[in-house]
Amino acid sequence: MATITVKIDDAKAAVLRQKATEYGLAPEQFVSASIEDLLSQPDPEFDDAARRVLSKNEELYRRLA
Repeated sequence: MATITVKIDDAKAAVLRQKATEYGLAPEQFVSASIEDLLSQPDPEFDDAARRVLSKNEELYRRLA
């Protein structure tokens, strides 16, 4: 597992600690969960391309079904 160090100003660190406390987590756990959530979101460009392809070929898919 990799370790990444990030510097944030004191005010943001205080907000981070408060948010983590609200969720019953340590600040490190809160940041890790937030990063996992961010990275698991699909790429919007891919979603747009997939929708265009599905829409464009909708009639073909209906015939094949």
